[in-house]
Amino acid sequence: MEFGPHLLLAIIEGAVGAAVLSLTALGLSLVFGVMRVVNVAHGEFFMIGAISAWFASTQLTGNAALGFVAALIVAPLFAGAIAVVADRLVLKRVHYDPEATIVATIGLLYIIQQTALMTYGPEARPVAPPFSSRIALPWFEFGENGLSLYYPWGLSVTTYKLFVICAAITVLVAFWLFLSRSKLGLIMRATQLDRDMAEAFGIPVGRVYSIVFGVGAGLAAIAAVLIVPIQQAHYLMGGDPLLLSFIVVIIGGLGSIRGTVLAALLIGMSDGIIAVFFSPTLAKIIATLLVAMVLVYRPQGLFGKKPA
Repeated sequence: MEFGPHLLLAIIEGAVGAAVLSLTALGLSLVFGVMRVVNVAHGEFFMIGAISAWFASTQLTGNAALGFVAALIVAPLFAGAIAVVADRLVLKRVHYDPEATIVATIGLLYIIQQTALMTYGPEARPVAPPFSSRIALPWFEFGENGLSLYYPWGLSVTTYKLFVICAAITVLVAFWLFLSRSKLGLIMRATQLDRDMAEAFGIPVGRVYSIVFGVGAGLAAIAAVLIVPIQQAHYLMGGDPLLLSFIVVIIGGLGSIRGTVLAALLIGMSDGIIAVFFSPTLAKIIATLLVAMVLVYRPQGLFGKKPA
């Protein structure tokens, strides 16, 4: 296949990765922006979403689409509930101290991971997509008669990958509307801007923190449900999403929702293209070097605010 069609396939793969990464990183950015908590266990909530999708698919084996819809509902609620309990039992008791919460979420990481190992097992297990027909993609060439379209062999994409991109965009738009238009979203933003002032106006900050921690975990779980029919569910699969989410949040700016989405698009697209033409390892190295450059030349990130 020629370079052009290869590049188109790489862009599609990068768009799928960017879509999933934007949801995962958005949850991490939300938690840090509102709570000032670095959630090291964020990747394990991603893993919970993937395993929940597998359980839903095994319980509803006769209909993959029904199992997928059930997973989209159950996984974020389950992950969010675990996050709320963890916030009330652990993070609240250490008073959301930045250093203490890092240690606490590291412990939470191992608790969730080992619980998944004991209940789910060490095997990587596939999840059937709700639909997976292939669509042939056209390409163009300049010939004697000018510009013409043709269908190169192997240039195609599954309908499910296109669905992942569209579903992620839908969730991002819905989340933006939630933050900007709903009463709870405005309360979250007020708490983010000034916790003491929010408490002075009677906002139950502790309850808001629990909701935020649960929503962040739920976003990671939704991302996992979307990607697990392409990958496989495994109890150790939270590592890469956590690393990439930290990279995205640092580049975009800590707590910046807009920066997180744009950085996820940048990292996801570059990761997909570089992985197709070179290797996934090189993509991770370049992303890490980009973080180092941002930390040196713009420590607050692309859209973050300079400390007062």
